[in-house]
Amino acid sequence: MTQEILPAVPPYQQNGLSLRRMYTLLVALGLVLGMFVARLFSLQILQNEVWEARAQENRIEELNLRAPRGVIYDRNGVVLARNSPSYNVVITPAYLPEDPGLVDRIFQELAVLLDMPVDFGEISPANPYVPCVSEHGIRQIVFYGETTAPYRPVKIKCNVSRTVAMQVEERKSRWPGVDIEIEPVRDYPTGESTSVIVGFLGPVPEALVDYYEAKGLDINRDKVGYAGVELYYQDLLAGRNGRRVVEVDVAGRILRDLEPPQNPIPGTNIRLTIDWRLQDAMYTIVREELEEWNTYFGRERFRNAAAIAMNPKTGEILGMVSIPTYNNQVVARYIPEDYYEYLTTEEFKPLLNHAISAEHPPGSVFKIVTATAALNEGVVGPGQIIETPGTIVLEQKFFAGDIGRRQTFYDWNWEKGGFGELEFLDCIAWSSNVCFYKVGGGYFDEIPEGVGICRLGSYARALGFGARTGIDLPGEAEGLIPDPKWKRIFKGENWSTGDTYLASVGQGYVLTTPLQLLVAASTIANGGKVVKPTILYQMLDEEGRVIQPFRPTILRDVTQDPVVEEFENPGGIGSCKPTGVTKTIDPEVLALVREGMRRAVLYGTLKKPFRNFPISAAGKTGSAEYCDNRAQAQNRCIQGQWPSHAWTVAFAPYEDPEIAVVAFVYDGTEGAEVAAPIVRRILEFYFELKAQVGQ
Repeated sequence: MTQEILPAVPPYQQNGLSLRRMYTLLVALGLVLGMFVARLFSLQILQNEVWEARAQENRIEELNLRAPRGVIYDRNGVVLARNSPSYNVVITPAYLPEDPGLVDRIFQELAVLLDMPVDFGEISPANPYVPCVSEHGIRQIVFYGETTAPYRPVKIKCNVSRTVAMQVEERKSRWPGVDIEIEPVRDYPTGESTSVIVGFLGPVPEALVDYYEAKGLDINRDKVGYAGVELYYQDLLAGRNGRRVVEVDVAGRILRDLEPPQNPIPGTNIRLTIDWRLQDAMYTIVREELEEWNTYFGRERFRNAAAIAMNPKTGEILGMVSIPTYNNQVVARYIPEDYYEYLTTEEFKPLLNHAISAEHPPGSVFKIVTATAALNEGVVGPGQIIETPGTIVLEQKFFAGDIGRRQTFYDWNWEKGGFGELEFLDCIAWSSNVCFYKVGGGYFDEIPEGVGICRLGSYARALGFGARTGIDLPGEAEGLIPDPKWKRIFKGENWSTGDTYLASVGQGYVLTTPLQLLVAASTIANGGKVVKPTILYQMLDEEGRVIQPFRPTILRDVTQDPVVEEFENPGGIGSCKPTGVTKTIDPEVLALVREGMRRAVLYGTLKKPFRNFPISAAGKTGSAEYCDNRAQAQNRCIQGQWPSHAWTVAFAPYEDPEIAVVAFVYDGTEGAEVAAPIVRRILEFYFELKAQVGQ
């Protein structure tokens, strides 16, 4: 029997795999391989520049090198702000021992020394690690550093004491990977007494990130000025950060420099015009005077005050006080929560420089402006006798030809029948309101035409009111010298003769800062030169050499520069229309106003507070009625019984002034009673100090 021989079966048929399925598999594999090839082509050929740039970014790192911040001194070299070392405990994860047991021992011993937990709070997007701020355990911080850049130190605890830092240094041989990092922090040795001038530093504000990044700052490390000189001279003090471009490996280890490093340029050291001895004395004097009055009243009545001392010839600020204030030493590193609450909730805003930023009615101290205008315009003469009863009745008119309504205006001593009559310079000495009502707004046949609001405003602006003085401190306010146009815009009413009477004595809508008032008084004291007040005395290099000496800035000389306008309608009930003609102020007029201020010390409103004062002085007091939000909330805005601020300005020696001082006390009632003693004590200390040092 013959055996049947079957044809051979292909291997793929023996395994049950059909030719169609095999081709399908090959096509699928081909597609996958093609996708990989296409992706590789796209990445390596088409997107080569993009990925090469990203690789370069991972390989190349730019380091920002911190520039030392400039030191701030007073005029005699006393340090007001400097850079002090702050000690941070850091760990470099890559340098820790390989033995987990040794690492745990290091963490445990370090936790005891630093009084912080070994394990606490997982680091996550919701709870990120922020050096020196966020609270995490040592292990979590080290793990974060190990997974990001193991060769870069991470901060475990910041601003530890020098004792702790030395203990860490002593144990470095037993604690591999643990080290002390020293970084500079701002230190303010004179603290609260100079805070309002010096200011303080803080993190870069979110709104200014782009601005400061463009200036080369490290936004996450560098601090910038928040107030005072630290803010105004930020760029000068900060210098310029350096730059280092390096190659790093995947662990963040620096391998080499790719470019020559650019060294940081240190900030400029600056010397201020203030004398810290006088500044500290002024701060103490103002505080003591307020405390004495508060003790007298049995409650904390006086809480807000300001005082400034200036050289009236050069504009050098010799001292500046603002109460309440803050302690910049407390906020130098971080702001404690309770202190932050005080700074942000205190009614009188401690962070505000009340000497240059607070606007108040000047009251009778403004009469030096009215007197200057009246004498220069010939409204009155120096020997003219003015009738000064306790009250006068004036016509309150709102437009030319208005019949008007009668209104009674009072002198400050109206209950005693007024002064009777005064020679005009004695009107300054005794600060007669009735006299200046008449001079400012006119009074029947006695003074047919007063100064008027138009001319009064022009003289006020010429002497420095109604505009920033230009002092090199942030936050200066403009004040306000009103006129008919201003009132129509902001009050919706026409100007009245009563508005002029009130403005003539520094009331109504007139507002000023203590600094503006001091500049105006200094202009009268020095014979007509409007000086720009300044806090910068000199710039110094790293070796202490002067690279920019002090140069006073004279903004204008009112006796030579025609800055006073003439008007078609000087009274200004309708509007102030300038003619285009300007004039100067006669030097003799300023001399007469100075004489009136001298009489105030000799026998006028300043006689009592300046009794037996050894240096010839001149000055002017003021009690400025006000009705602000605080007074309204306390129901104190009662017609004829408004509360008042206390003002006094004075300069000495009278013959050749070298210092001018202004003092302001919020709700201080009488200027002669509350503000004048502050001014006298400041002047006394200045001349006593001058006698001691022989300058």
